[in-house]
Amino acid sequence: MTDDMTDDMFLDDVAERLAALPAVRAVTLGGSRAQGTHTPESDWDLALYYRGGFDPAALRAVGWEGEVSGLGEWGGGVFNGGAWLTIHGRRVDIHYRDLDVVEHELAESRQGRFHWEPLMFHLAGIPSYLVVAELALNQVLRGSLPRPEYPAALREAAPPVWRGRAALTLRYASAAYVARGQATEAAGAVATAALQTAHAVLAARGEWVTNEKRLLQRADLRAIDTIVAGLRPEPTALTEAIAAAEALFETTEATEAAEATG
Repeated sequence: MTDDMTDDMFLDDVAERLAALPAVRAVTLGGSRAQGTHTPESDWDLALYYRGGFDPAALRAVGWEGEVSGLGEWGGGVFNGGAWLTIHGRRVDIHYRDLDVVEHELAESRQGRFHWEPLMFHLAGIPSYLVVAELALNQVLRGSLPRPEYPAALREAAPPVWRGRAALTLRYASAAYVARGQATEAAGAVATAALQTAHAVLAARGEWVTNEKRLLQRADLRAIDTIVAGLRPEPTALTEAIAAAEALFETTEATEAAEATG
């Protein structure tokens, strides 16, 4: 249960404490609360941007209840750690953001370059430009950060990469799972390929993505639910499901191409 502190007072207090930590240069509010789509039950997503030798022990020493990770414990890539805390009765996720890494990925995105990383709770993994998307969408509470537009080069380069991953995912499912009637593995492959395709759709539109929670809806790919729901542990059924998924993904590609040409 929250205390009698208002949300504005709470946010100001937490941002001030995070900004005071050694090496921290900026603090942002992200997630649904930054975009105005939250509910009263939504978590608070905050990021601290540091330069140089940030030590999570300084965050741990603040004394908030919860778990504080070391640097790199959440995968070691662009998404390199954070904390799950309860502060003034509110659930708070804090993410570490290395400004040297963020600035590198911003420069890379402007050249249409990015790489893929695995990340817990993300079926399709994440693109390295996720940290650039956060710059574009998050609300800066302390310090200053760039507010990038979606790079034209990334709109051109990212969609074929994501669609290629989706095609390979389904191709592997056809080769490895169908004949054995392995519906669970096939379901995982179809779901992963759907999210990869959704990344392609949003990149082609020049729309930033920071997580997978509403990715299928935004890409108009919720029809994949019917395909997954109909999976059965039989080779014929799995073959039909994968073909249906491929047809759905091809339809989204044709729609995007038609919209792009006007």
